[in-house]
Amino acid sequence: MKNNKKTFEEKLKRLEEIVKIMEDENTPLEESVKLFEEGVEISKELNEKLIEIKGKIEVIKKDAENKIKLEELKDI
Repeated sequence: MKNNKKTFEEKLKRLEEIVKIMEDENTPLEESVKLFEEGVEISKELNEKLIEIKGKIEVIKKDAENKIKLEELKDI
């Protein structure tokens, strides 16, 4: 089940809901397995998004460092 149209925050909230349901000892085994599978898929999607954001931050950081260096060179 792909949740690509949901926001990061919505996916995280759903993952938290899954954990709560699975922690309930009255949750049937079959439901727990389905929830576990959904949780693993959501975790993968969240991880991919975090990796993407980390890459963007690195690009922005590098760009800012280059601009600072250029400004320092202008002052010389």
